[in-house]
Amino acid sequence: MLTIGELASYAGVTVRAVRHYHAQGLLPEPERDHSGYRRYTADALVELIKIRSLGKAGIPLARVRELLQADENEFAAAVADIDKRLQDEIRERQRHREQIARLAAGDNLALPPEIVEFLDRLRALGIDERIVELERDGWIPLVVHAPDHIPEWMARKRKQLDDPQLIDFYRVLGKALDRADDRELIELADTMTAYITRIADEHGEEYIGGGIESTLVELLDTLAFDTWPPARQLIELLAQRGWTGWTTLARVDPARDGALGHKLDHYCR
Repeated sequence: MLTIGELASYAGVTVRAVRHYHAQGLLPEPERDHSGYRRYTADALVELIKIRSLGKAGIPLARVRELLQADENEFAAAVADIDKRLQDEIRERQRHREQIARLAAGDNLALPPEIVEFLDRLRALGIDERIVELERDGWIPLVVHAPDHIPEWMARKRKQLDDPQLIDFYRVLGKALDRADDRELIELADTMTAYITRIADEHGEEYIGGGIESTLVELLDTLAFDTWPPARQLIELLAQRGWTGWTTLARVDPARDGALGHKLDHYCR
C-alpha cells in the first residue's frame, strides 16, 4: 500500500495533482487506514499514470474520464477526434504567429504578398516613401472590403508601373509633397490628366474600374486629403482639364453641361 506522497512520486506527479484528480472525479479516493491516512493500491498507481499520460498528450481533463472508460473502438474514435481538434488549434496558433511576425514587418501587416511586392517595386523605382505609405494605407481597407478584386487590381497595377508616364507623375508628386506651389500643382495636374486620358482612350473607361463603394471612396479621399492637403487644389485643376474626383475619377462631358460621364477609378486603385 502506498501513501499519497509515494503514489505521486511513483507516477511522476505532485501530491497537489493527485488531490486535483480526486476533486475532478478522475481518480477515486481510497479508504483511510486506522491512522486516518489514505492508502493506495497498485491499481490506483496504474490509473494515475494513465491520467498523467493522457494529460501530457494534450487531452483535456474533461475528456480523460471518457477515455479511461472507453473500449478499444471508442478510445480510437475519441483520440482521432481530439487529434483533429489539436491540428486545428496548431493551424490557428500558426496563423497567430504569422500575424505577430508581421507586426515587425511593416507593409506585411494586413496586406497580401502581391501588394507588398508592389510597394517594394515603388521603392525600387525611387518613389518617395510618403507616397508608398499612402498607397499602403489606402490598400488596407480595400483588402478587407473587396479581397476578391485584389488579384485583378494588382495585375493592372504591375502593368501600369511599366509606364514611364505614371512613374513621372509619382516622382513629380514626391517633389510636391514638401512644397506644393501653383507651378508644381499645375505640372501634376497636366501629368496626371495626360496619363489618365491616354489610358481611358486606349483601354476604355472601364479599364481601371474597381467597383469601390461610395462610402469607402469617401474614406480613401479623406485619407489622401489629410495626408497631403494640396490634393484638394489638385482636384480643382483636374476638373478644369476634364476630370473630377480623386479615389474615383469621372470624365466631365462638356456636351451635357458638365454632367459626369462614365466612372473611372483613380489610377492608383
